[in-house]
Amino acid sequence: MWTRITGAAAFERFGRPGLLGRIALGITICLLTTMSHALELQGHRGARGLHPENSLRGFVHALAIGVHTLELDTAITRDGVLVIAHDPRLNAEITRDEYGKWIKPPLRPISTITFADLQRYDVGRIDPASEYARRFPHQRGRDGVRIPRLDALLQMLQAPAAASVRVNIETKIFPDEPALTVDAHTFARSLIGALRNAGMQSRATIQSFDWRTLAVVQREAPEIATVYLTAQQPWLDNIGAHTGADSIWTADTQLRIAGSVPRMVKAAGGTIWSPFHGDLNAALVNEAHALGLRVIAWTGNTRAEIERLIDWRVDGIISDYPDLLRTIAAERGYPLPAPITLQLP
Repeated sequence: MWTRITGAAAFERFGRPGLLGRIALGITICLLTTMSHALELQGHRGARGLHPENSLRGFVHALAIGVHTLELDTAITRDGVLVIAHDPRLNAEITRDEYGKWIKPPLRPISTITFADLQRYDVGRIDPASEYARRFPHQRGRDGVRIPRLDALLQMLQAPAAASVRVNIETKIFPDEPALTVDAHTFARSLIGALRNAGMQSRATIQSFDWRTLAVVQREAPEIATVYLTAQQPWLDNIGAHTGADSIWTADTQLRIAGSVPRMVKAAGGTIWSPFHGDLNAALVNEAHALGLRVIAWTGNTRAEIERLIDWRVDGIISDYPDLLRTIAAERGYPLPAPITLQLP
């Protein structure tokens, strides 16, 4: 294992070098510092910037690039099937009906649709007139892409070549819209059951903005690691940082009592904190590490964002562009996961 050597320790050990020696020593110290700290590479919704989000094809492509972990979202259909989908309702920006027409509001909640009915919809392209299309102009759309069952992906990952691949699965549940999905206990228990049936408990984390589901997992399936998602933005503030009021998202843990978000995660029994990258800074990363937390930031997508997060020594990055993430990790000297070739079912 690499051991970090400080400048002072190096001088004591090797003596004061000349100019070339100081340059070489600086490079060595930089490399040793990087290599002493692992970086987990996660493909966000598979590889959303490159392929249709949360699709089996996108997951296969992310693995071919080479990531440690596939990040994904889950919903539960009316007949109790766990599916891989980011939105609790059909998303008009990526969904066409059986006639190839973009769907219009009102948008149906997935919890009101059977799995068989869900397969009528194609989610392989982005509506070119949407804001989503402007955000991800390089995504390569395809026709005939369906919302997959979670167990289809878990079965793919049983292949010997994928034995090291992990999954980071989000429960898409909303305490401010309780009728939109099943309740927190049912959601968490369904996901626990799916992971146990697939023998994936040790290769999975369950993450959520709704910390109630994480409490269920910690209590009923302590063998499955939990990840505490946070955002403090105008479009989502599950911490309550902007309102000053207690949050309905964070169960019995509140910012006004804990004093900081890392301390909230620690108080809730968490070991992994996953904040929006725009809410993070070096001091918060240091605080989290001092509390024994790992920090997995989402979603660093530009070179500047990824390099800044690496400079702050986060433990992992979730990115829509795992190819760029891997390139920068390689430039920084991190060990990389092997690319994996899997066949679509």
